[in-house]
Amino acid sequence: MNSATVRNLLVRGMLAGLGAGVLALIVAYLLGEPNVDKAIGFEESHAPAHEHHEVELVSRSLQSTVGLATGVLIYGVAFGGIAALAYCFALGRIGRFTPRATALLLSGCALLAVYVVPFLKYPANPPAVGDPDTISKRTNLYLLMMVGSVLLAIAATILGKRLAPKLGTWYATVAAVAAFALVIGLAFAFLPAVNEVPADFPATVLWRFRLSALAIQVTLWGGFGLVFGELAERLLSPKPATRAPASPVAAAGRP
Repeated sequence: MNSATVRNLLVRGMLAGLGAGVLALIVAYLLGEPNVDKAIGFEESHAPAHEHHEVELVSRSLQSTVGLATGVLIYGVAFGGIAALAYCFALGRIGRFTPRATALLLSGCALLAVYVVPFLKYPANPPAVGDPDTISKRTNLYLLMMVGSVLLAIAATILGKRLAPKLGTWYATVAAVAAFALVIGLAFAFLPAVNEVPADFPATVLWRFRLSALAIQVTLWGGFGLVFGELAERLLSPKPATRAPASPVAAAGRP
């Protein structure tokens, strides 16, 4: 793949990331923010009295609108550029798929490895959940789970490709997925659990917050896969231009 094609895919990836970011922003605002407000209300109701008089540097209304939009859209553009570069590397190396199918497959696998697997072990928590003294430990454990999941997904892909000539595509894929699930299961068993949810924290708020966090990521990755797949398909596999049929008058005038 030449540099001009990589550059064009990079630009399209950033545009697709921006579009996916807009979709994720809508989901975050409609589903995520109400649960964040409830969690903040719980936190404030259990805070010492003197902490209620602290002056907010950034108001909550600004955080939930301009701040949220800025963060999500910038993240979407950056995420789209990185995903486009990964797409350039993966295209043609993971099977004989069309550009559109490759984008959807890559987005789905990346969503699983980068977010869903770490989320199942260390799910997202709203404000008021978690000990501030353990934030470094929790962050390191989450990053360890995410990096391990990505590396194992890459290893499973390589394993599937090497087994395919002997077992066939179907059985090689099943073996690779089973190996991935086995090692991830061992990681789940041996990595320490983190459970710092206050006993009186509303279970419904916690559940809805985690579902909304998952919905945001599914929207982001799914939207990117659909939009970028279409843009990549048009760039890499353009449809041939169709000639307009000649008019009867012009055809009659020909010798």
